[in-house]
Amino acid sequence: MRSLVFIEKGRAVTDSLTIAEVFGKDHRNVLRDIETQLEKLSEAGEREWGVLNFEQTHYQHTQNKQWYPKYNMTEDAFTLIAMSYVTPEAMKMKIKFIQEFKRMREQLAANIVPLDERRVRLELFKQAIEHEERLENVERKILEIDHKVETQITLNSREQRILRKAVQKRGMELAEQVTFRQLTMIRDGIGEDIQKIRSQLMRELYRDLWDRFGVTSYADILKKDLDAALGYVSNWIPRQVA
Repeated sequence: MRSLVFIEKGRAVTDSLTIAEVFGKDHRNVLRDIETQLEKLSEAGEREWGVLNFEQTHYQHTQNKQWYPKYNMTEDAFTLIAMSYVTPEAMKMKIKFIQEFKRMREQLAANIVPLDERRVRLELFKQAIEHEERLENVERKILEIDHKVETQITLNSREQRILRKAVQKRGMELAEQVTFRQLTMIRDGIGEDIQKIRSQLMRELYRDLWDRFGVTSYADILKKDLDAALGYVSNWIPRQVA
């Protein structure tokens, strides 16, 4: 097995190949996980942080001698990627990575400046605090990204079906309530049957629903607005008979 953590450009890093090997994942899937997190960081306005902590580079395959992409990652970047790997075996490996990062940090500190014992302890204590702060920052960024993504998610197929049924139900309720006078207000053709009246009411309801939530289709309504949309539908009254 390759070293979990190594020194690259004066920093303790690991890479996507190591993560794939240690966590038993296909390297392509690890690259996909990294690129997904980079997209989320960019959406959250943290693109620079992603560039600083994820370094895209290449490696040469030992068999076919071809060059393929990989990522070098700082400890913070590793924490971001490995946070979703939660099996018992994965948890053990994450602890090993954390221990190895700590050992590499100590090795770097020892090689850069010869320190006496008291200064070594102070330096390690400082690094431990900085490490905790970085972890808190990473966790906070994840929460911010997840919240931002959550507020942009539209209705899934099941939720769209629920909303469509609510519109159909409201259209039928109102069509059955239409009196002779209300019918003449809705359309000039008195001979229209209840199904046509229902279809007209549903079209009007959809238009009002889109205007209310600023969309061009009910499928574009946000997941977080589903309850509000259902409430709007159940209380909707057509303008002609309001």
